[in-house]
Amino acid sequence: MLDSNPLDIRLAAASLRALPVAVYTTDADGLIVSYNEAAATLWGVRPELGTVRWCGSWRLYHTDGRPMAHGDSPMAIAINEQRAIHGAEAVAERPDGTRVPFMAFPTPLHDTDGTMLGAVSTLVDLSSQQLVKRAQQHLAALVKSSHDAIISKDLAGIITTWNESAQRLFGYDAEEAVGKSITMLIPKERLHEEVEILARIRAGEVVDHFETVRLHKDGSRLPLSLTISPIREEDGTIIGVSKMARDITAQKESEERINALMREVNHRVKNQFAVINAMVRETSTRATDSVEFARQVSERIMALSRSHDLLVNGEWKGSSLFELLLAHVRAFGHEERVGMSGPAISLQPFAVQYLGMAFHELATNAVKYGALSSEAGSVEISWSVSGDDQFQLTWTELGALKPVATPANKGFGSIVLERVAPSAVSGKGELTYLPDGIRWSLIAPLHAIQAKTGSFDAAHHKS
Repeated sequence: MLDSNPLDIRLAAASLRALPVAVYTTDADGLIVSYNEAAATLWGVRPELGTVRWCGSWRLYHTDGRPMAHGDSPMAIAINEQRAIHGAEAVAERPDGTRVPFMAFPTPLHDTDGTMLGAVSTLVDLSSQQLVKRAQQHLAALVKSSHDAIISKDLAGIITTWNESAQRLFGYDAEEAVGKSITMLIPKERLHEEVEILARIRAGEVVDHFETVRLHKDGSRLPLSLTISPIREEDGTIIGVSKMARDITAQKESEERINALMREVNHRVKNQFAVINAMVRETSTRATDSVEFARQVSERIMALSRSHDLLVNGEWKGSSLFELLLAHVRAFGHEERVGMSGPAISLQPFAVQYLGMAFHELATNAVKYGALSSEAGSVEISWSVSGDDQFQLTWTELGALKPVATPANKGFGSIVLERVAPSAVSGKGELTYLPDGIRWSLIAPLHAIQAKTGSFDAAHHKS
């Protein structure tokens, strides 16, 4: 029964206007007779009272996007069928094109004798709820498709969610993991980490990029990077833990390779320093003055650099003997008068450095005093491997400008050829002075010369 007391009517109207939810009323014919500010905001228009029927929105749509006639709106159905409708969903379109999903609760109003006077409807804006729903769906899709394992647990450490990447990473499917303690993934010696992490989470902290080790279902150990965050209720109360785990096995292996490489580089640099130190020491005892000393040291360091370049280009696995000879001969510009023949051999780095020193000394001597100082002179270099895996190399000069005499005092070059280079490859070197020029021979075990990954194929080179 409707009370006709004017004061009550005014209070009812004021209450309707003040409500934070959209409310409007119609007469028995469906013409809108009142609405509050929230309804006008939802519709985006202010319908003229007594002229607009059923609903004040610009246009209406079904939830699947089909247009809805105003005569098919929840209010129209409630009046036409004289029944209350609870929670009918539709979409209102505002004049600016914005669409607002809403839920309607139209209820017919009757007087004391049962005559329908009109109806009242409350409209609940579902925009925020749908945004939350879409965000939740989006988040669920991200969690499902993430390459990182994403796990949630309560504050007692019991697993509550488990995505597909967690299954791939740890080997357990969701049925095996959910409801179990997270400690099933933690090695015994690292159980203290769980206590410490939970304490930090309860304090509201985010644990970012925490590197640790966890267990696979098969018992193997996995190096992981964990990002751990608190899960909160709307009021901020922490109710659980979200954990993102990233497999860093490849990263750790890369770090190990880098560390091993740095150790190897350090070792090689020390070897280079030792070689340069010996070179400087020996050169200083034989140089006639500081200018000559500086020139010889500079030339020999440049020779080491040429060998080093070959090693860098070969990723420090070695260099072919042919490339090493050519690099040191080419530096003097007479490679067309140097013949080289022998099987293809890949030299190990240590051999590249010391044989490079020997070839530099031989080439330097040939250009200054030996066969390559004469237009008619030439050099023949040949190498072979005997049946007992003995490597043999011979450097022979032909057509020297004048006979080469055995020097009274041996210089640094002679020491390199007779002692330093042969000793470095566990071999023996012999330097012979002939009328046509120098002949140097080297015999060494193949394993001290050849790179472990090198090949030994028949080949012949002529420069």
